Amino acid sequence: MKKILLVGKLNNVVKETSTFLSQFFHVQLCSENAGVMEGMMKIVNPDLVVISLIGAYGIDTSMFFLLSSQYADTPVLTIGTQEESDAFFKYYEEKQFENLIRPVEHTTILNAICRRLGVNKEQIVQEAQDGRKETSGKKRVLVVDDNGTALRTMKAMLEDRYEIAIAISGAQAMTSIGKKRPDLILLDYEMPVCDGKMTLEMIRADEEMRDIPVVFLTAVNDRANIEAVLKLKPAGYFLKPAVKDKLVAEIEKILGQ
Repeated sequence: MKKILLVGKLNNVVKETSTFLSQFFHVQLCSENAGVMEGMMKIVNPDLVVISLIGAYGIDTSMFFLLSSQYADTPVLTIGTQEESDAFFKYYEEKQFENLIRPVEHTTILNAICRRLGVNKEQIVQEAQDGRKETSGKKRVLVVDDNGTALRTMKAMLEDRYEIAIAISGAQAMTSIGKKRPDLILLDYEMPVCDGKMTLEMIRADEEMRDIPVVFLTAVNDRANIEAVLKLKPAGYFLKPAVKDKLVAEIEKILGQ
């Protein structure tokens, strides 16, 4: 499947767009911040960037300059009302960008994406149908880590067995969980701003999320740190870098496979 980075405020429109596109592509949500986008571009390496311009007057315009200057080969599709689009696209005339005017149907968005990617829509739909047959029954694992290299490593390690989602912060993890509930979460304990402990507390504070098993990943191997981790009563914990066979065995044990 092709990879799409969907950028925008997490509102009902973006959620619905994400749900629809996820039938045909690997979709990763991203907040409308240039710094976050830059990190996600390196991690996801998307084939296409889709930007929702809803609430565009508060959007970080440096995102567009980042895409033009550093990711000029990556096609971009923006979606907004005429007013929102006019506010920005008088400044951006690069062929890299294409804009759709809301209100717009999901099928129109799909057609535009296929056009930007240079792929056949019927082929994409067929591949998605075949992919659903192949991946049916796969458990979904969310990996949360602020280190892009660690995310890529964990994804490569597990994606042959599980459907993998990634998040580079606790806040993005909550967004991902809200979009599609994972069966298990691998959570980095040492993260800036919103660390693993705070993220776990947010998960457990939500009735719909609190029973999702969380396995901590920690790079600090000392008694005090391990005791602090265990006090939170996670489903498990692993020292980084995790060994694939042991990690898979633990995940299977927790999920009852």
